[in-house]
Amino acid sequence: MVFKRKRSPYWHYRFMREGVIVYTNTKQRNKATAEALEAAHRTRLAKGEAGLQTGSAPTLRQFEERFNKAIEVRCGEKPRTVKFYKGMFKGLLAFAPLADAKLDRINEALIERFVQYREAVQHREAATSRATVNRHLATLRRALRLAQEWNIINRVPRIRLMTGERTREFVLRREEEQAYLDGCPQPLKDAALLILDTGLRVGEALALTWSDISLEPAPGKKFGFIQIRDGKTKNARRSISLTPRAVQMLTRRKGEAVNNLLFPGESLERPFQPDSLTHQHVKVRGNLKLSAEFVVHSLRHTMLSRLGEAGADAFTIMRIAGHSSITVSQRYVHPSDDAMELAFEKLGMVGAQKKNKDS
Repeated sequence: MVFKRKRSPYWHYRFMREGVIVYTNTKQRNKATAEALEAAHRTRLAKGEAGLQTGSAPTLRQFEERFNKAIEVRCGEKPRTVKFYKGMFKGLLAFAPLADAKLDRINEALIERFVQYREAVQHREAATSRATVNRHLATLRRALRLAQEWNIINRVPRIRLMTGERTREFVLRREEEQAYLDGCPQPLKDAALLILDTGLRVGEALALTWSDISLEPAPGKKFGFIQIRDGKTKNARRSISLTPRAVQMLTRRKGEAVNNLLFPGESLERPFQPDSLTHQHVKVRGNLKLSAEFVVHSLRHTMLSRLGEAGADAFTIMRIAGHSSITVSQRYVHPSDDAMELAFEKLGMVGAQKKNKDS
């Protein structure tokens, strides 16, 4: 049978063959075309021209090496991302029933058993959290999607993330900001200031080159800007305006620049590394006796929170932050009672103007 999924313009089909569910997104908007593709797929299976691969699919443990190689290629410029995925995959393999399951036999029931196993571990190990479990689940989803792309499996099971994930909500108070910046060594001091004034991700700030920065406004604009040219999604590629404080700092650094990198590392050939920035930050945080919840990413969270307090709407915050979804940006917007009353006042004014115009 062919059907449409919610919010998808394409026709899909699903059927059972030799105890295995065959599922495909046809990428077709025409129902008749999708039905023809389904019939052709059934015919190929019947003739043995398209194997179901039942029993031939590797186990998750056997798939580890191939997954790691794919991540190394796709995320080669982001060593922390590669390290993250490898670590999360190892965590998946800690649950033997999942590790030893063939990829085409991993289903919702087995995934739920893994979640329950991790929940039990969480009660024994304080370091384990729901956020960690969700990262494991996201890694499993990516691995299975790769397996589907490579025709190893026909269907990726539905993987639901756990609710109640705890997020860091630390916001640096303005009265703490100057003491923090004064206590920072370079390049943390300048990188922190830049993130506080632009909301850049740590990796985005450290990867900047002088080719990405314009200290002078573009024609018709008021501020200089930074161009983010790379990112995980199209929304991450964006232009960010510079505050006068950021321009002052960047002007000074440009006068001291030794190459095209804004924040060169010790070798001068590569950018300063995020881990090294974190080490500097942790030391300053300890000296000032600030909360352990205050991580480098909190600087970005602080800037976005300040945007929300200043009245910026969720769509504006999404564009500035480079969020992939408006859902993430909405948590920074907290309309006051006065703001909501003003919205109704403006709505009434528009209605009155239209009434007067019609009369």
